[in-house]
Amino acid sequence: MISILYFPIAACGGIDKPDAAPYDKRWLVVDESGGWLSQARCGKLADIKVDISMGCLVMRAPGMLRLDIPLDVIEDDDSVRRQAVVGGQRVDVVDEGELVATWVSKFLGQPCRLVKVHPDAGPVFWP
Repeated sequence: MISILYFPIAACGGIDKPDAAPYDKRWLVVDESGGWLSQARCGKLADIKVDISMGCLVMRAPGMLRLDIPLDVIEDDDSVRRQAVVGGQRVDVVDEGELVATWVSKFLGQPCRLVKVHPDAGPVFWP
């Protein structure tokens, strides 16, 4: 049997759970200027293990506490909307907040943020 892998956070660990399909590449890690961090730019992203469990995106990484982020939050707060750049394409995103940014920045060893593609953003063309 062939398993299909889904990547809820682009460039991080994949999972083979069918319920992860609607969340494939919904999140991405960006640097301070909003540029997407691919594995080519930051190989440590592959060490972040991702799961979908009990309505949350679950993140784990060596030396870090587990982090749970609610999956289906209504995106109605314009103060957390940002622009990210993926392969030259500008993408409307929602910032997941300071706690998540601190977790990701500490693990990756550089300032960065976890953002979610806004539901109204349209398709993202991943390089």
